[in-house]
Amino acid sequence: MADVAREAGVSHQTVSRVLNDHPNVRPDTRARVEQAITRLGYRRNLVARALVTKRSRMLGVVSFDTTLYGPASTIYGIEQAARTAGYFVSIVSLKTLDVDSVRDAIDYLSGQGVDGVVVVAPRRSAGPALENLPSGTPAVAVEGSHRSDVSVVCIDQAEGARLATRHLLELGHRTVHHVTGPPDWLETEGRLEGWRATLQEAGRPVPEPLAGDWSPHAGYEAGRILAAMDGVTAVFAANDQMALGVLRALSEEGVKVPDQISVVGFDDIPESAFFSPPLTTVRQDFDQVGRHCIEVLLRQIDSGAGAGERLVVPPGFVVRSSTAAAARVP
Repeated sequence: MADVAREAGVSHQTVSRVLNDHPNVRPDTRARVEQAITRLGYRRNLVARALVTKRSRMLGVVSFDTTLYGPASTIYGIEQAARTAGYFVSIVSLKTLDVDSVRDAIDYLSGQGVDGVVVVAPRRSAGPALENLPSGTPAVAVEGSHRSDVSVVCIDQAEGARLATRHLLELGHRTVHHVTGPPDWLETEGRLEGWRATLQEAGRPVPEPLAGDWSPHAGYEAGRILAAMDGVTAVFAANDQMALGVLRALSEEGVKVPDQISVVGFDDIPESAFFSPPLTTVRQDFDQVGRHCIEVLLRQIDSGAGAGERLVVPPGFVVRSSTAAAARVP
């Protein structure tokens, strides 16, 4: 920094103000300092800065199964929001969200000097791990925690399922069959709850749900079962990947979508607009989840406020060509 100050003909303090985007610097002086920074190839010493400010400008993220669209998109949204706020992100991806694994991940991130932690915890079995987060650690959980002092940011999964089910009922379908996600996932529970409640409130039959595991193969197997059943006209799959499998199975069985059976998914993955037919689906705003996570976490880091907040992000709904009015029964 002293070299930059000499090159620009200014004080060390002026260089510091420019680096911290302080408003009280004349435009010509700021330009001179920025040119000197570029010429000299100056880079901040983040370790030295952290020693002075007691801040690393680094946030930790603990996640599970980043091969799945939801967790991967959540992490991307968090990372983008963190960068906008001037922070970098260190990510630890775990095979299981048990107490020991999460504790080890938190210890590792603490050793890196992170200012706060986001835990992407989509499974109910992660509850004990969240209950054992170190006291006083600025932390946010994505999806769920029963601990009163841990903030939570989540998408309203039940409302997303309600939107899907209500859409199909409004098209004249007598009831809606459901392909669920795997057990222990909070998204599975929320989507199952929203689907069932909507049918019950409308006084419609509630079919036995078919169990899935988020994969296209599980959707394909469920689709074969549904194609062989009488009276099926509408299907709500708990994610787009399973909906893809359902569409493939129905096509192979000679069932036309949406003429004979309407299909709705959940997630709005980038490929869903290019399914055959393009998929009607529930959209999750992972960017907004990321922004809320960082906002809540920074409130805790900056002032100690914000612990115990719960922010719920509303889902959207995208209508495409995989749903249509129920065919009239002669």
